[in-house]
Amino acid sequence: MVPDTADLPEVLPTDRLQASGMPVPALREQLRRIPNIRNVLNVISVWVQTFGVLAATCLITPRLPIAAASVVWVLTFLLIGRGYSLLSILAHEAVHRCLFSRRRANDLVGRWLLAYPAFIPFDAYRRQHLAHHRDELGPDEPDLNLYRNYPIPRDSLLRKLRRDAFGGSGWKHLRGLVMAVARPSSRPFAISIVITQFVLAAAMTLLSGRWWLWPLFWLAPWLTVWRVLNRLRGIAEHGGMEHSADRRRTTHVVRQRLAPRFWIVPFNTGWHLAHHTDMGVPFQNLPALHEELVASGWVTPAIEHPSYTSLWKTLGSG
Repeated sequence: MVPDTADLPEVLPTDRLQASGMPVPALREQLRRIPNIRNVLNVISVWVQTFGVLAATCLITPRLPIAAASVVWVLTFLLIGRGYSLLSILAHEAVHRCLFSRRRANDLVGRWLLAYPAFIPFDAYRRQHLAHHRDELGPDEPDLNLYRNYPIPRDSLLRKLRRDAFGGSGWKHLRGLVMAVARPSSRPFAISIVITQFVLAAAMTLLSGRWWLWPLFWLAPWLTVWRVLNRLRGIAEHGGMEHSADRRRTTHVVRQRLAPRFWIVPFNTGWHLAHHTDMGVPFQNLPALHEELVASGWVTPAIEHPSYTSLWKTLGSG
C-alpha cells in the first residue's frame, strides 16, 4: 500500500513549500484564513440536512401510501447516517480551530451544535486527534487499530463492515459512553453528550408526536450507517500505510468524485494529504494546497488512487 520510493520524488523545498510540504509563511497566512460567515452558513446547512430532513419526512409521510412512506423513511435513515459525516467533519474543523477565528465561538459551536449531537466528546477527541497528527501510525498513534495490518483478506473486511452495518461496533461505542458516565475523569464529557441527546430526544418527541423518532431515526443510524461510512473513510485515509516523516507514506491520495464527497468525505475531507501537511488550513482551502503539492511535483499521478472503490478493493485484497 505504501508508494514505491521511485514514485516519491524529492523536490521540496520550493519557493512556496517547505521540505515537509507545509506552505512557506506568506502562502500559509493566505491559506489559513478562516471564512467565518461561510462557516456560519455551513453549520446551518448541516442542521438542515439532518434535523431538517427528519422534520420534512415527518410532514410528508402521513400523506403517502405505506409503500411510498416506507421508501422515504429508509432514505431518511441513510441520510441521517450521512448527517453524522457532516456533523463530525465540521466538529473536526472546530477541533483544529479552523471553524471560526474567535476561539470561544469556535469551541462553543464545535461542542454543542456539532460534536455532542454526533456523540463526540469534543475535548477528549481534540487531544486524541492532535496526537494522531503528531505521529501518524507511530507507536503513540491513538487510532492505530483502525489502520493497521491492511491489506486484509476480503472476507475479513466484509466481516468488519457487517459488524458496523448491523450495530455490533456501534453498541461497543454506546457502552463506552455509558461507562464514561460512571468514571469521574470522563464524566463531564459524557454528561454533556447525554444532556444534548436528551434535549434532542425531547424536542423530536414534542415537535413530531412520535416517541420513536430519536431511537429509530437518530440513535440507530449512528449505530449502523455512520459506522460503515466512518470505517470506509478511515481506512481510505491511512489504511496500509506506514510510520514515516514523509506524509506521502502515511496518507493516501484519492481522486475526488461526487458520490464519495456526498456520502463519506464532505467538506473537502478527501484532500487528506493536504490536511496532514498543514492541519491549520481550513477545509475550504485544502484543494488549493493540494494543487500546490501537485504543481511542485511532490504529489504525482503515480501515488493517486483513481477512486475510493479501487482503494477499498486493494485494502481488502490481502
